[in-house]
Amino acid sequence: MDHEGSALIVIPTYNEAENLESLVHEILNLPVPFDILIVDDNSPDGTGQIANQLRDRYPRVHVLHRPGKMGLGTAYITGFRWALERNYDYILQMDCDFSHHPRYLPHLYRSIRDADLVIGSRYIPGGGTVNWGILRKLVSAGGNLFARIALGLRTHDCTGGYRCFRRHTIEAIPWDEITPRGYGFQVGVVYHVEKLGHTVTEFPIVFEDRRVGKSKMSKAIFLEAFTFVTRLALTGRYRHGRRRVASAPIREERA
Repeated sequence: MDHEGSALIVIPTYNEAENLESLVHEILNLPVPFDILIVDDNSPDGTGQIANQLRDRYPRVHVLHRPGKMGLGTAYITGFRWALERNYDYILQMDCDFSHHPRYLPHLYRSIRDADLVIGSRYIPGGGTVNWGILRKLVSAGGNLFARIALGLRTHDCTGGYRCFRRHTIEAIPWDEITPRGYGFQVGVVYHVEKLGHTVTEFPIVFEDRRVGKSKMSKAIFLEAFTFVTRLALTGRYRHGRRRVASAPIREERA
């Protein structure tokens, strides 16, 4: 099916059984008719089965099943490629745990009319966080500041994962050069979008801590992001072989 002119939201999932159905219902009730692509990494808590049930119930919901926990970055790239193959003009990304509240989706979508990438930003006037401790605030703000200074970025929230792209921006990004599996992936995308000369706009959001379930942030993910930014700053190019996103089998029951 050709989805020219349409918008797709890519939602990676791993152990989000408690959140997925509520999130999908809220998105489907928005005034903008977004399509949804759930990319599940074989969640042991049954998230994939819930995704299938939602797909069977709602024509605007689609599902990809990956064989295991392969990382946030590759999940997004897999979803982006699926969207491009079906000619979606606007592709959004968000977390499944309600830290990215769906009420902002129409605002991000409207803002893309004047930009190539729109980021839901915690670090511009009107943005912020809720229920974060001092340490988490320091780590997040410090990580953003480090990335901005090290890479010369103009974007204030370069680690934020609530985004809306135009398809030509996704087509232009050299995905093989963005190797982190975790949150360093978000920084790499901003770096390349700015380097390409594309327009980045930020829309203020309030980041809310997940309603249920456990956070997936870890020391390993933080260190991966720090290493990625440092090497990218020193070399201008971070490569660790060529990423083969489509090398693992992916199951899709309905296009």
